[in-house]
Amino acid sequence: MEVSDEEDDDWFGSRFNDNVSEEEEDEEGFVFYDDGVKEEEGFASDFYKAGSDWSCLVEEDEEAVSSEKKKKMKQSNLFQIWGLQENSPDTTKKMKQTDLFQIWGLQKPSPFTSPASTSAKNTATGLGKRRRDSLFSNDSPRPCPFYKKLPGTPFTVDAFRYGCVQGCSAYFLTHFHADHYIGLTKDWSHGPIYCSSLTSRLLRLSLSVNPSFIHPLELDIEYTINGIKVTLIEANHCPGAALIHFRLLDGTCYLHTGDFRASKQMQTHPLLFNQRVHVLYLDTTYCNPRYKFPSKEDVLGYVVRITKDFLRKQPKTLIVVGSYSIGKECVYLAIAKALGVKIFANASRRRILQSFGWDDILKNLCTDGKTTCLHVLPMSSLKVERLDEHLKIYREQYGAVLAFRPTGWTYSEKIGEHLDLIKPTSRGKITIYGVPYSEHSSFTELREFVQFLRPDKIIPTVNNADAANREKMQSCFRDWLRR
Repeated sequence: MEVSDEEDDDWFGSRFNDNVSEEEEDEEGFVFYDDGVKEEEGFASDFYKAGSDWSCLVEEDEEAVSSEKKKKMKQSNLFQIWGLQENSPDTTKKMKQTDLFQIWGLQKPSPFTSPASTSAKNTATGLGKRRRDSLFSNDSPRPCPFYKKLPGTPFTVDAFRYGCVQGCSAYFLTHFHADHYIGLTKDWSHGPIYCSSLTSRLLRLSLSVNPSFIHPLELDIEYTINGIKVTLIEANHCPGAALIHFRLLDGTCYLHTGDFRASKQMQTHPLLFNQRVHVLYLDTTYCNPRYKFPSKEDVLGYVVRITKDFLRKQPKTLIVVGSYSIGKECVYLAIAKALGVKIFANASRRRILQSFGWDDILKNLCTDGKTTCLHVLPMSSLKVERLDEHLKIYREQYGAVLAFRPTGWTYSEKIGEHLDLIKPTSRGKITIYGVPYSEHSSFTELREFVQFLRPDKIIPTVNNADAANREKMQSCFRDWLRR
């Protein structure tokens, strides 16, 4: 899908002006990674060969960087604006943990257990043309931007590419997508890394990060880290992704969403409906009124319906789902459950999926593509020519291919939530559906989430390099909070 570089007069540049095709980015993937992991054998090599979401790694527009002194002034001004007192790091306190649901006397809702163990609807992947830190820069570490620091704490979030951040004694990682963990390598030694258990496994297995620096945290358990209460909450994004809730000694609460898809279930979490969030660090990937795409559940239902209809007409059809290294699991799991078939993926992807330890995945994987009609391929392979080549391998079993490209960037305002208006690309024996399956919040979902939390301050974490864009988003936030 080519991305337009035309500017939208009413809002942000169309798809953030990235003028790069998803296919090209997905193909290049880890080729340019500094550690040369593509050539190595083992889990890391397998992981990278499986195909990753590089669509979010295009170079962001650089603003003029002021002197370090000026940056410190800007940071201290933020403390004054927020009315917060910066606490000195306290690294001597041990980490303590408490089960929040036991404290509140509540039954833990299923959306906050394992994203895939209970329902295929709760897992997803990262995607989107977002102005993030570029993976391909070999420059020395840049100063850590203010929106990756938590005022009044010695913490940073998703800030690994900046080297050793002054005053930081704990580095938090929201999820295992490259634009968030960039900078983490086997040589990392700048401080402890806190993340979800699944993400911690991927750090060890795919990046060979020294385990002594990795501190896995379970979802919905309150930990005390440097005197600050920290809780991870299911983010409804990709496997292992988490919202991070911080409660400071003075009672100030921060919520960092990382990348997330807001849901009604989040509003039932005890930390979100029982406590005020003072500062919200918000994933603003789709903070644009044009993005009002359908729910995950609606898209999954549509995919299953199209698949069944197609198979009734052409029983010898090979079903293909495009995916990134992690993510999109719920799409092919939904098809597998609806048809009662296994899922074929190559050895590299199987090793990645098996590392999750999820029963829904483990019991549905198979090693022989000839024994099932459901195959998972890298998103970059969802082109007519490549699918035709794939079909030739299985020509004795199948006579056609029905493929799904599940990404929010296939969304069209003309279609909106009317999925039946989607027109597939068909050529010969190949049919490809682009379906607006997104693992980021739509504009309306962002609005509802903000109006539910009603935070004092909102800091956008995506598409925030340009001052005009930031002001447009802040104008949105002010409007939402007036209602």
